[in-house]
Amino acid sequence: MTRYLSLICTFAVGLLLATGCSLSQSRHAESTHKYQPQAYVKFQHAEWTKNASIYQINTRQFTQEGTFRAAEKELPRLKDLGVDILWLMPIHPIGEVNRKGSLGSPYAVKDYFAVNPEFGSLDDFKHFVNEAHKLGFHIILDWVGNHTAWDNVIRKDHPDWYEKDYKGNVHPTPWFDWDDIIDLNYDSVSLREYMTSAMKFWVKEVGVDGYRADAAGFVPQDFWETATAELRAIKPVFMLAEWESRDMHAFAFDATYSWSWWDNLHNIAQGKADASALFGYYAWNQKFYPKDSYRLLYTTNHDKNAWEGTEFEIFGNAVDSAIVFSVISEGIPLIYNGQEAGNKKRLAFFDRDPIKWQASPYFAMYKKLFSLKKQNTSLWNGHWGATMVQVPNTEPKKIFSFVRENDKDKVFAVFNLSDQPQKIKFKDTLYLGWYRDFSSGEKVQFMPETELLLAPWAYKVYVK
Repeated sequence: MTRYLSLICTFAVGLLLATGCSLSQSRHAESTHKYQPQAYVKFQHAEWTKNASIYQINTRQFTQEGTFRAAEKELPRLKDLGVDILWLMPIHPIGEVNRKGSLGSPYAVKDYFAVNPEFGSLDDFKHFVNEAHKLGFHIILDWVGNHTAWDNVIRKDHPDWYEKDYKGNVHPTPWFDWDDIIDLNYDSVSLREYMTSAMKFWVKEVGVDGYRADAAGFVPQDFWETATAELRAIKPVFMLAEWESRDMHAFAFDATYSWSWWDNLHNIAQGKADASALFGYYAWNQKFYPKDSYRLLYTTNHDKNAWEGTEFEIFGNAVDSAIVFSVISEGIPLIYNGQEAGNKKRLAFFDRDPIKWQASPYFAMYKKLFSLKKQNTSLWNGHWGATMVQVPNTEPKKIFSFVRENDKDKVFAVFNLSDQPQKIKFKDTLYLGWYRDFSSGEKVQFMPETELLLAPWAYKVYVK
């Protein structure tokens, strides 16, 4: 009897120990799962965006005719340039009430389901999209979600879709001089449904591949998250937000603007700051923004060109370095129509002012840069590309130097962001080795004692 009691006790103790061990393991597994790192970006970028560059088309000024059919004839040239995503400024009819200039702003939309007759017909636009797709391009439309023209087709039947001021009247966006538009009210569920259906129409019925969202931060974030999920249920799309915000990358947008990058580089070019002004931007880019966010880099666009000046006015002698920086740096590069022709005029915004196309060395420059971005995997976008790593040098307030490297490719870039020649040496070991000079094709070896002499505002890109 004693022996049986002993066996029972032994079994009970073993069972308790096993149960306790199992519970402990279960709790540990649950705890481990709870503390697992989570990806910030909750969607997958379209594969065709991995090494893409963006070309912005101002249809009104892009050709002498200012039409889709005329723009279509330029597609082979853009293919040769090496761009991938074509962003068209708003294509919709423009409001007439409180219109600015003779033709009005394309951002004063009169009908989200129609095409501006100034550019052609809906069939003309469909033809443009189809021909672009045949050449391997993807098309995104400028979408104006924050406001409409005063005489938009929805205003009469849906006055509740608009914000009211303290007097009970519709109003333009506060504090701006946008007198030709009135703000929408996204507290309205039916407005949200309407805007989403309009966006889906151009993807489903016409075949566009995404949107650039104008003033994206003035529209509630939850609207974008819902709308983009519905767009991605149709097909992979590319979404660009005109805003600088990490939050937009989680569910809604592939890319956001890098206003602070442009501001810092502009201040450096104007002599108001030195190269170290960029350190803060890149610290935030690496530590605060998720690796899979695309940050839009550019030297100009329709806003900068029209209201602040051409890239030549803004960057002066630093313009070439700024252009190279925008393609080599971590981000997705943008070129505004006319830059490849060395356009040196501010294009009118509310009237016809066609670009004066001409042969220019900038075409070859951009073509070579975009080709490098496509071929060199370290320069690809988001998680496909390599993180920029600082290469310390002896003149950190004058020279900005970094490496982007993965298992396959490597680029070592050096920019003299000053108006004086600089002789420099580099520190640590990241830059050491053999490269080919991107500009000259010459083979170059960097050793610990190597010195580099750079002219004012000059750049060097070395490819391994």
